[in-house]
Amino acid sequence: MVPATPPLSLKGRALRLLASREHSRLELARKLRRHETEPGELDRVLDGLQAKGFIDEQRVIESVVHRRAAKLGAVRIRQELQDKGLPVEAIREAVASLQGSELERARAVWRRKFAATAPGGDGSDDDPARTAAERARQIRFLAARGFSGDTIRRVVTGAGDWLDEQAPG
Repeated sequence: MVPATPPLSLKGRALRLLASREHSRLELARKLRRHETEPGELDRVLDGLQAKGFIDEQRVIESVVHRRAAKLGAVRIRQELQDKGLPVEAIREAVASLQGSELERARAVWRRKFAATAPGGDGSDDDPARTAAERARQIRFLAARGFSGDTIRRVVTGAGDWLDEQAPG
């Protein structure tokens, strides 16, 4: 008979979570709270991990932005960062850095999903009702991914495309 392995300590559980990806202090607290055996134990463990640099808010922000920016808009990324309990000012700075590439990222997301249904893509743009329904579907798709209304309008209608093509590179 194989002896049972002892349960992981709170610190061991926290380190296992941190080994898989960056976690904010709030995320770790949410996930580990039910494993706390004595009051204050979790706070002591998290304080120690933060003091040693295992928990770092800036790394969490950079990780989320790096993983999600190619697929999501600034609004959705802001929400994810807020859900992680990160400082408002750090979130504001991260989102501001995404604003410059918002239109370009939205176009890339749109192209991956809808390039075949674009006008001239398959000739289906003859029926105005179908075109309006398809445009509404595309708008909902981009909105669900957290892109701003202005960005969505520009991507779906193609507004500003000729400006981008004319811009000196």
